[in-house]
Amino acid sequence: MTTTDTPALADGPFARSVEPARLAPAVPAPTVAAQTSVDAIELSIVMPCLNEAETLATCIDKAQGYLRRSGVVGEIVIADNGSTDGSQQIARDHGARVVDVPDKGYGAALIGGIAAASGTYVIMGDADDSYDFSDLDAFLERLRAGDELVMGNRFRGGIEPGAMPPLHKYLGNPVLSTIGRLFFRSPIRDFHCGLRGFNRAAIQSLRLQTTGMEFASEMVVKASLEGRRVSEVPTTLKKDGRSRPPHLRSWRDGWRHLRFLLIFSPRWLFLVPGTAAFAIGMLGTLYLSFGPLVVGDVGFDVASQVYLAALAAVGYQGVIFAILTKIFAQHEGFRIPRSRNFDRLERRISLESSALAGVALFLVGLVVGVVQFSGWASSGFGALHAIATVRAAIPAAVLMILGAQTVMAGMFLGVLSVGLKRR
Repeated sequence: MTTTDTPALADGPFARSVEPARLAPAVPAPTVAAQTSVDAIELSIVMPCLNEAETLATCIDKAQGYLRRSGVVGEIVIADNGSTDGSQQIARDHGARVVDVPDKGYGAALIGGIAAASGTYVIMGDADDSYDFSDLDAFLERLRAGDELVMGNRFRGGIEPGAMPPLHKYLGNPVLSTIGRLFFRSPIRDFHCGLRGFNRAAIQSLRLQTTGMEFASEMVVKASLEGRRVSEVPTTLKKDGRSRPPHLRSWRDGWRHLRFLLIFSPRWLFLVPGTAAFAIGMLGTLYLSFGPLVVGDVGFDVASQVYLAALAAVGYQGVIFAILTKIFAQHEGFRIPRSRNFDRLERRISLESSALAGVALFLVGLVVGVVQFSGWASSGFGALHAIATVRAAIPAAVLMILGAQTVMAGMFLGVLSVGLKRR
């Protein structure tokens, strides 16, 4: 490795989360001669760190051993996220460069470490001794061949007994990885492997933003959406060497990953099923307003109409949610798939147009209600035919509900359109 007086901070979005690194006095680098230029560094091994004193030295020593054995010109960067157990000094004593990242979170630490790295390629991995930093040849081979993101696959390489909780092994990782492959046409089968390598410039161009655990998903999703060269290599996972519980919280962090995937895929999760539900529900509701429907031995009447009306309302809400989610994601800078049809729709909808459409729907339903009330009044407010009355009242109520939903969605769209100065 090469020790310099100041870290080489990259331009671009990664630089925003990093303060100047606090570096130790120069120490002899075991892997790179002192005269080597920072520009000549090929590989930066970056480890996020938050109180990893128990295992950090082992991880650094393995990485140093790999650089010596392979002859790769490299450095080891510890992105410290506010350790209070002396991890920073341990890292310096073992020849690593420490970058202090004040912004909290797994993603924030990695963004800071990547910004401070000097290598053409970066291999990142947790500092808990669960990944083998002494065996990185497969990653570097694919990177040199032109792949821009190389993921480790623990299911192909081997998982030591007790290294991954059953909840993660049989539910969390398989489900989230399947969703990722389905929604984003990604070839990756282990979305959340913490050991991965990438071309630093290519990943910086993705403008990764998330500061928490969902950073792992964001990297794969954006690389897949933008058509980057992505591949997988087998890697192993062993039980981490710490005596304390891991920072990962299964349900909380699993939900954060899932939530991130949903933001990037509103079409297939909300728009398509929502449109289908709305169409079936609304058509069925209107059809049954003229009378019952009999199909073979099965009859459909007002009870079915009530449930179809509810289906229409839920489906319509799904469509609205898909549109608002996509607009929100684009306003926040997430690079999600765009289409010309959606761009045209976005240009045409506004608070005003949504309010007008919503009021129109509401008024149609209200008119039906007024007509019913007038008929009731003309009969002296006497007894009504229950089934006939309900059959007409249900579509009127649905139209009023859809109108109110449209008006409120337009108001929320207006909130999204307000220009804000971001800190």
